[in-house]
Amino acid sequence: MAWHFENGRPIYTQLLEQIEQKIISGEYSVGQKLPSVRELAMEAAVNPNTMQRAMAELEQRGLVVTNRTAGRIVTENQQILADIKEERALECTRIYVTQMKEMGFEKKEIVALIEKGE
Repeated sequence: MAWHFENGRPIYTQLLEQIEQKIISGEYSVGQKLPSVRELAMEAAVNPNTMQRAMAELEQRGLVVTNRTAGRIVTENQQILADIKEERALECTRIYVTQMKEMGFEKKEIVALIEKGE
């Protein structure tokens, strides 16, 4: 997955979201050793301090664990992964439903459109 950044939003937040996405999508698998902060920063073309800040936040959230000998690895805690995935899905759903309601759709219509789009 290529790195994409939007203007007007902090880079560190976008890094956090994109690495989180790579984890919950399985691009970085459970227990996998992650590239170093320096490697990730070079790949994303960002300052290593910015990448370090994002990685520290991921560690605080429990998605990443630091192993003294192996570096940072993706958590093996399936509950944390499931919770983050559900949280992200709910946020996407909230945004979608809000936009649909702003266009004048009722709940039943929104559900019907979702079912139609499957």
